[in-house]
Amino acid sequence: MLRLIGLAVSIGLADSMNPSTIAPGLYLAMGRDARSGLIQFTLAVFTVNLVGGAIIALGPGQALLALVPKPDATARYIAETVAGAVMLIAAAVLWRRRKKLAQRKLPEPSSEGRSALVLGLTISAVELPTAFPYFAVIAAAVGSGLGPIQQLIALALYNVAFVLPLIVMIVVLTVTPSHAERILRRARDLLQRHWPVVLAILALLAGVFVTVLGITGLTGRGHGPVGRVSRKVRRVISH
Repeated sequence: MLRLIGLAVSIGLADSMNPSTIAPGLYLAMGRDARSGLIQFTLAVFTVNLVGGAIIALGPGQALLALVPKPDATARYIAETVAGAVMLIAAAVLWRRRKKLAQRKLPEPSSEGRSALVLGLTISAVELPTAFPYFAVIAAAVGSGLGPIQQLIALALYNVAFVLPLIVMIVVLTVTPSHAERILRRARDLLQRHWPVVLAILALLAGVFVTVLGITGLTGRGHGPVGRVSRKVRRVISH
């Protein structure tokens, strides 16, 4: 369970710098009824992602798992290693294209005629089918062999990590309302210039963590030269 939680939270934190979510959040945070609107937006994003992930994991995911042999621990550790490697590749691509990506303006969605709640629901519903990091977490939860409750906890923790920047904005608006607009405007300017770098660094850290999870899982089970050596050492000590 702890391995799945670590994987879910690390990927969620890396994915939390998604401009398609943060930019609308900053936009709402500097408008009228900022705190209320941002809370509605955050709840909408969290709810859509959690419900969508739960439907996939407990519906099609379980049906697909029933059609194939249950993956053993080795297969899960290999999948973790591959997922970590993919994130490392994504981090490298983001870093290489950071200057070009930084030139793109952050989206400023027009909320005219739509509440912050509807805006959050709409953005999340559109983004969910292409949320590949989230799908990696869902796949890990489905193949973990854990029960539905534990899988839902892992998905919920991913989504808490995913909306963490929005939660930070709500805290800023609550704790320092008189200075919130200045702080958030500065954060938006920094995000405009540096979001590819920040996202690349988070993807790198998450990729390293997930890869280490997979590799230590494999070596801990005695796979590979490191695992065989450590197993022989334990046998010698035991005798």
